[in-house]
Amino acid sequence: MSTRHLSSWPPASPREIALPPTSLWSNLEASAARDPNRGCLVFYESVLTYAQVEAEAERLAGFLQHECGVKRGDRVGLYMQNSPQFVLAFYAILRADAVVVPINPMNLTGEIEHMLRDSEANVMFAAQEVAANALPLLGSALKHLIVAAYSDYLTAPTDLAIPDFVRAPRASFDVPGVTLWSQAVARDLAPTSHTAGPDDLAVLPYTSGTTGLPKGCMHPHRTVMHTTIAWSAWHEVVDGGECILAVLPFFHVTGMQNSMNGPIHQGATIVIMPRWDRNVAAQLVERFHVTGWTAVPTMVVDLLSSPDLEKYDLSSIRAMGGGGAAMPEAIAQKLKELCGLTYLEGYGLSETMAPSHINPVQKPKKQCLGIPIFGVDSRVVDPQTLVELPPNEVGEIITHGPQVFLGYWNKPDANAECFVEIEGKRFFRTGDLGRTDEDGYFFLVDRLKRMINASGFKVWPAEVETMLYAHPAVKEAAIIRTRDPRRGESVKAVVVRKTGSPDALDETSLIAWCQTHMAAYKVPRSVEFVDSLPKTGSGKIFWRGLQEKEDQKTA
Repeated sequence: MSTRHLSSWPPASPREIALPPTSLWSNLEASAARDPNRGCLVFYESVLTYAQVEAEAERLAGFLQHECGVKRGDRVGLYMQNSPQFVLAFYAILRADAVVVPINPMNLTGEIEHMLRDSEANVMFAAQEVAANALPLLGSALKHLIVAAYSDYLTAPTDLAIPDFVRAPRASFDVPGVTLWSQAVARDLAPTSHTAGPDDLAVLPYTSGTTGLPKGCMHPHRTVMHTTIAWSAWHEVVDGGECILAVLPFFHVTGMQNSMNGPIHQGATIVIMPRWDRNVAAQLVERFHVTGWTAVPTMVVDLLSSPDLEKYDLSSIRAMGGGGAAMPEAIAQKLKELCGLTYLEGYGLSETMAPSHINPVQKPKKQCLGIPIFGVDSRVVDPQTLVELPPNEVGEIITHGPQVFLGYWNKPDANAECFVEIEGKRFFRTGDLGRTDEDGYFFLVDRLKRMINASGFKVWPAEVETMLYAHPAVKEAAIIRTRDPRRGESVKAVVVRKTGSPDALDETSLIAWCQTHMAAYKVPRSVEFVDSLPKTGSGKIFWRGLQEKEDQKTA
């Protein structure tokens, strides 16, 4: 294990953190006891206090136990966008000693069915705008469906632009097995004593990986607790005076930990956005004096592209960071110039319940994953021999740490492939290609299966994408492979132009620009301009969809 990174360790942070011998539910309970009248959730301009959140979660937990038959260790689906109901349902499931199965609200019936049947969850919370996708599963995969209307929690007037699906009035469902959220809360059923502890399963997020059907990542309370506490410990947050803008989806582990569980542990206020809107985000920052925001680079790119940016006071933000993709240097520099903010990049996966690496606050590096955090041993190894590689050699990132999952739910073959024992430690094979530098910082090169082989030259798409972002007329870019009868594979760029850019941008001029900024074998041989790039539910560019479309065209 290399210790080079320890010279950059945050000076006031411990090398390891002690976890409380409790469940995640205890975090909400403690914050509510400490400051019951503090705003916990802000939904546009409607507020729920910590006392209200605790009380409503208790009532929902009672409904799960007494009306739905949920027992300790049972899995319960959670299928909705960011909202007060997501947070309430999440903690209600934990309070009932059960396991949360977060489901992407973009998923359709067949995808939901796979997760429900695989996890053996027969009870689910769903938002009404997606409930139609779950109704066909009642009587088979589902026994109970609790349907929530976001508008139930719009209790205060506001001039903010609220999406129609959020404003939609509560609908009725005359279907056996369906209970309205309002009815479940109104039952006012008290749950039994809370018995789940650190080693009970808490969350079962599903990850798609590179092939096959999604697999459930088994996370007990202790692995989730580690990254719940880690963010505030790394950033040396010592009180509950923070206000967090929650834009990344809660169903994804980064949003779940950095924007929901972490702030609740701190006793912070969470300002919730169900859908990204750069102007509403700026208004919320200004009105509620947001201090922290976890965002993916695409959101930052969009915010900084707003012609109205200078109208808003964003000076309250003290910390901004995220991961999922490297922040382009040109965008990071613009963020620093306009807002005085340094975007702190981190790295994590569903299997590590978000961060295993974060950049040190006092010594960050650009386009860098950061360094291994509390108790984490990460290495870059040769994918075949598993021998640790020296600095600047590309290999697979493997990770051992307190937040690493137990394994994939009911997938012994997959577990045998993804774990390896080295020096008596159990390491998770991330499938990500990376390198370290002389200071022990980690850098992502690409996914193992995303490399482009052009006439024997290895091209890492993420590297080319980062360079493209430096072009003044490029708003977003994705690099994919295209079949080439001579080279085998060639590089293709799919690009979104910046609106109103003074520079004319076409295929010829962009390729010419690339030829002056990168090695010849990395230069895209073709460029496709599009109005927008597809995104995953967590806001990342969905490059696999672009690749599949290209493969079909060139088959």
